[in-house]
This record gives sequence, C-alpha cells and structure tokens, in this order.
Amino acid sequence: MNQSDKTELMAVHALLASRQDEILGSICKLVEIESPSGDFAGSHDVVDLLVETARTIPAISAVERITVPGYGEHLRLRAFDGQTGNTATTLVLGHTDTVHPRGTLSTQIVRSEAGRLYGPGVFDMKASCVLALEVLRTLAALDFLPRSPVTLLLTCDEETGSLTGRQFVEEEARRAAQALVLEPPAPGGQVKTARKGAGMWKVTARGVAAHAGLNPEAGASAILELARQTERFHSMNGSTNGTSFNVGLVHGGTRTNVVAAEAEIELDVRFSSMKEALSVSELMSHLRPFDERVKLGVTGSINRGPLERTEGVVKLYQHARDIAACLNFELGEQSVGGASDGNFVAALDVPVLDGLGIDGGGAHSANEYILISDIARRGALIAGLITSL
Repeated sequence: MNQSDKTELMAVHALLASRQDEILGSICKLVEIESPSGDFAGSHDVVDLLVETARTIPAISAVERITVPGYGEHLRLRAFDGQTGNTATTLVLGHTDTVHPRGTLSTQIVRSEAGRLYGPGVFDMKASCVLALEVLRTLAALDFLPRSPVTLLLTCDEETGSLTGRQFVEEEARRAAQALVLEPPAPGGQVKTARKGAGMWKVTARGVAAHAGLNPEAGASAILELARQTERFHSMNGSTNGTSFNVGLVHGGTRTNVVAAEAEIELDVRFSSMKEALSVSELMSHLRPFDERVKLGVTGSINRGPLERTEGVVKLYQHARDIAACLNFELGEQSVGGASDGNFVAALDVPVLDGLGIDGGGAHSANEYILISDIARRGALIAGLITSL
C-alpha cells in the first residue's frame, strides 16, 4: 500500500478510537435487546435500533426491512450507491439473531471488565453489526470514497440455518465482486479462509414389534438397526478427507418389553470440499439396512457447501494482511469446521473473507465477550478493505 493509503487508514483508526465510548454505548444498547432466533419482537427491536443509527449516516442511500412473519426481520442497507464507477458491490454480511434465549440477561448482565465487554451475543455478533455501521459513518465523515458500492446485509436466522435469509444472501452475492463476513474471528483475531460445509439428515427405521420376553426373535429392532447405522457413520470419522459425522439426536421405541418397531436419528455431517459433500449425499441416498426386515427412510440434504481456500480467497486474505501490517498488527488465518452465510456466497464462486468481526471469545457461552482494544483496529481493517476493493 502507498503512503496515501496508510495515511487514510490511520485517519480511520484515529476517528474510530476517538468515538470508542459512543460505539461501546451503541453495542451495549444492541446487546441489551434480546433477539434469539425466531423471536419476532426481539428481532424487530434490534432492527429498529440499527435503522435509527443508519438514518444518521449520509453514505447510506437505501434502508430495507425484510419481514419474515412470525420469525424476525432481515435488514439490507446500501451505501455509496451510484458514487463509484463500479456496478459490482462489496457485500458485507452479518446476522442479528443469537443463540441465547430470552431472559438470559437476568443472569448474564452486560458489563465492562478488564478490557473486555461481556454480554450474550456480543461476540457472535452484535458488536460487529454496530461496527459495520460505524465504519460506513467514518468513511463518510472523512470523505473516503470506496471503489465499489457497499451492501450490508444482516439476516435474522443465521443461527438456525438461514432458511429464509439464504435467498437474500445469494441474491446479493450474485451482484458482488467479493464478500466480507463479520462472523467472530478465530482465536487471536485470525480471519477464516476456509470453512467446512454442513449437511443435515434424518434417518427413520421401521422394524417389527414383538414381545421382548416371549418371542424376541420374531421382532426386528428399529433401535438396534439405527445403533448399527450410528456406529457405521462414526467409524468414518478421523479419515484424511476431512468429513465428520455426528448423530446428535435419537428417538424411538414404545415400551421396555417391546422390540422397537420405530426409531429415528438426526445426523450432522461436515465436509471440506464439494467432492466430499457429493460423496456424503450419495451415501445417504443409497443407505441400506443391516437387517433387511427393517425399512429405512432418509430425508435431508446439504445445507451449506464448503467455503474452500480458493485463489480468490487467498488474494483477499493477503490484501487484508497487508492492510493489517499498516495498522501494526499481524493478521493470521485459519480453517474452521463451523459454517456461516459466507458458505452460500462461496458456492457462487465469489471470493469470501470470513471471521472479520471484533476479536473476543466465548461464543454461545455464558462468558461471551469482545476485546475493547480491538474495536478501532478491526474497524480500520474493514474500512481499508472496503475502500480498496
């Protein structure tokens, strides 16, 4: 980066640092509005606050609330639209839903302690939603014009699989030259340059009921069949291809003295490449019983394809690393098992840089926090990416 770019970066960092108290106040307000996935009132109130903030930022030209009846609201903002020579956008992705149930704030209060800000959903990822708006505000205040228009899309159902948000993520991805994902970083503030994809399947078994004492041999146990299937799935873990299976839920049987006629399991599968994903899909579509008297039913599919470390992703990461160096810190990278909305973008061959949220820890736990010292630095990094891509 040239000296002019470095000077701009330092100006962004300085302005964000000078507004740290205001930014922290906004983060606290957002975290104090509980918005677990599927809580329409909480989602609506969170979007209310974000929209109120967005209306004060002159760079934002369009604000759209997308209502999912009975569930929540997605928020789509457009900034610097029509002010650049490019039509392809920089897509910035985040989500406003959390895994913490309503009432969590009664025991997990929002508090600042030893350089950390604690609160349910602060790390994953309400603080970064606030920071995204503050970055746009800062660029407008300093009159720094990005090379591409910016779309900020904050969905309300990422934590539950993005069943309604996915279509909007993919719609915006098709307009984008690249995507920046505000998910929490890996330990040490590292960005995520690869994520496993995920698939979810339900396997049902219909066996033959029989008296467990008088004539058990006449029965065919659905539970035993699915126990064998579970063992088969888990035996495939640990292989070098990066695919992992987990049977997380089991239901079945009627009484202890009856050979079980019905049972079901729910299976989570993670994979590192589309080739692996297709192999898993093939396996599940041709699943056969160990006991031929038992009938198997399989439903489910690939939910998110993998975010692979492509040439485009590497180029984005190296650019981000150069920006971080100008801000006097080293930006590492990591491959992770969890999926995000960035996976949907990657499946459309759009370069993605994930894990750009504020550094911290304890995602989904009672001790979730962000590092206050990372707010200005991470904001300057995001701003540097937005202005230079």
